[in-house]
Amino acid sequence: MGAGKSSIGLALSRKANLPFVELDERIEVREGRTIARIFREAGEDAFREIEHRVLRELLTTPASTSRILALGGGAFMHPSILQLIQEKTCTTVFLDAPPDELFHRCAQQPGERPLCQNLNDFRNLYEARRERYLAATLRVDTGGKDIETVAAEVACSLGLGKG
Repeated sequence: MGAGKSSIGLALSRKANLPFVELDERIEVREGRTIARIFREAGEDAFREIEHRVLRELLTTPASTSRILALGGGAFMHPSILQLIQEKTCTTVFLDAPPDELFHRCAQQPGERPLCQNLNDFRNLYEARRERYLAATLRVDTGGKDIETVAAEVACSLGLGKG
């Protein structure tokens, strides 16, 4: 949360001339309700099942369809989602920053974030998830950097667009 997945993903898609898909937005459209509302009404486990189903649909389109896809912060933690990503040999990018900076970014963004209620819990969640995130194909430090700088760094590292 707060790493810049949506903003950087969109900037990267422009640099690489590839379509951009925000998985959380796709889920909200499909379900007709916000992520926060899904969490409130059905719980995190139900949300992760929906997330897995929508991601599977996206990843089972023709293999020639390359795209930039922003996954929610917890997607990488769900075993069936991680297995799906590995089966499809997706290139993954971990956008990292210090947890205090990530929390501050979240606090400045509009909308309710069910898993971003206080700094101590946020730090604990970050630490619990970090080891799994480090399994990504590429780790990019976003701390103190603007969106275009990070997008250029990712593009360059992956050989996409002009970098």
